[in-house]
Amino acid sequence: MATTTLRPAERTDRRLLRDLDRPGDALRHLGPNWFAVVMGTGIVANAAATLPLQFPGLRAAATAVWGLAALLLAGLSAAWVAHWRRFPDNARAHGAHPVMSQFYGAPPMALLTVGAGTLVLGRDVVGLPAALAVDWVLWSAGTVLGLVSALVVPYRMIIRHRLEPDAAFGGWLMPVVPPMVSAATGALLVPHTPEGQPRLTLMLGCYALFGISLIAALVTITLIWSRLLHYGPPAAGAVATVWIVLGPLGQSVTAAGQLASAAPAALPHLYAAGLDVFAVVYGVVVWGFAMLWLALALAITVRTRRTMPFNLTWWGFTFPLGTCVTGSTVLYGRTGAMVFGIAAVGLYVLLVGAWAVVAARTARGVRSGGLLKPA
Repeated sequence: MATTTLRPAERTDRRLLRDLDRPGDALRHLGPNWFAVVMGTGIVANAAATLPLQFPGLRAAATAVWGLAALLLAGLSAAWVAHWRRFPDNARAHGAHPVMSQFYGAPPMALLTVGAGTLVLGRDVVGLPAALAVDWVLWSAGTVLGLVSALVVPYRMIIRHRLEPDAAFGGWLMPVVPPMVSAATGALLVPHTPEGQPRLTLMLGCYALFGISLIAALVTITLIWSRLLHYGPPAAGAVATVWIVLGPLGQSVTAAGQLASAAPAALPHLYAAGLDVFAVVYGVVVWGFAMLWLALALAITVRTRRTMPFNLTWWGFTFPLGTCVTGSTVLYGRTGAMVFGIAAVGLYVLLVGAWAVVAARTARGVRSGGLLKPA
């Protein structure tokens, strides 16, 4: 029988394929960016719950998607723990990498998204007491981890990395956005918090979280805008990260509206009335800029669509867009202006389409093993 001699490169390729087939080795390169799958799936459910256009079956479908997001969160959390135990060197390398480290903001946002969905949608399945308990746990964990990411990742960038002038990209927003998500989702817990100092503390804490994220995001967005103007669009494989800018914009509009709705239960009338005005004035202004950025991101994506390779950054098409849906919904509820209602529904249709495409391609990449290899 004739034998075949393999070249060194072919032997390496076959060894890598064998490694991927071994139980647990598929976790070798599991990074924090995988939690964007939970974020993108969860926002599809959460945005549907309050959409201006409600029709029979929508809430049931949204609840099913929330259940899927919860399962993905549980599965990815277990896999990530196993990744840290089996491949600690790889895990630490992710934290030291100037790009991958930015996505340490994804796990806390995944916790917060599923927690909010549990309270809004999951209560129909598990009951309000259980939903509240789950949301409190996920919100608390997500908030603590989000504050850690907002501090530690920029700090490590300052002291460890020497970044080029064209290094700024949408991913820089990932570690500083979680506090804004905490502010928006924390507003849902305010009415369920004991009256007096506990409720007041949560309310003011949410506004502090709002400020932490807002200022950091505005500074970072300025850097991203400057990078685009001076150096042009990012490489084809990173074009989807341009959409991440929509995240803090839409989420801040959502947070301002939801906190204003919760304010009467926690603050004196004078302050609650002022926050009600702030929610509309701030929300409309920032929503306008978000629509400008959406048009810009869409134009860049269409221009580059034929050369964009699929990777996990494509989940940037989902969660940020979902925050624009919830922001539009909040403004519609507070103003009654049909333009916001129409925008919310139209953006939600775009969100569902984007999620369906990205989810299908992610599932295909997992089955083939392509997404489980190092980028």
